[in-house]
Amino acid sequence: MKIALALRHIHFEDLGTLAPLLRERGFEVRYLDPAVDELSAVDAGSADLVVALGGPLGAFDENVYPFLAAELHLIERRLASGRPLLGICLGAQLIARALGAAVAPMGYKEIGFGALTLTDDGRESTLAPLGGVPVLHWHGDRFALPAGARLLAGTDRCAQQAFAIGDAVLGLQFHLEADASRIERWLVGHCCELAQAGVDPRALRADARRHGAALAAAARLVIGGWLDRLQGANASAAD
Repeated sequence: MKIALALRHIHFEDLGTLAPLLRERGFEVRYLDPAVDELSAVDAGSADLVVALGGPLGAFDENVYPFLAAELHLIERRLASGRPLLGICLGAQLIARALGAAVAPMGYKEIGFGALTLTDDGRESTLAPLGGVPVLHWHGDRFALPAGARLLAGTDRCAQQAFAIGDAVLGLQFHLEADASRIERWLVGHCCELAQAGVDPRALRADARRHGAALAAAARLVIGGWLDRLQGANASAAD
């Protein structure tokens, strides 16, 4: 069975709607908690897929949260392996940092459902099904585009929302994986951040009901298409 290894920083920011898709595709999903699990012993190249998930930390916060240094090293090893790596929110920021790109606060929060603007590369990529579909944004930092990466999407408030390097590396600032049926866990878990940002949880709850089904359907198409492209690339390499 194929292994999908997910680095989960906070319990409710999990694989969400992507978990059943991965299981349908023959993956066994395994979670690691970088804050408490020993990452130095993890063979970063052995899993068929690694997903670095989101969390309320900064990509440069290792002085306060030392485990981030070990997680960054694991991501560097994964990048060196050339095998599939997906980063979401903090995960994408850590990938960008590992590739030498800047990650910095925006000076404001981007929280809520909103559509992306796909670039020309984005419209030709596996992100195409997200055109016109509101995704969940929940971040206060942004990444610069890593050298050699293709910019796939942005918003008015954050120009760098998604990048790809070859077929194997995909970094997403937004949360396409969020399960709208479990949005209450996000609202409770991040209640202090919402209050500080002046975001009404009732509006987020209503938007989750309004956009959740479309986001879940698009997420399946995006990640399913990415996995298909990876499988095709592997098949071509084997010929």
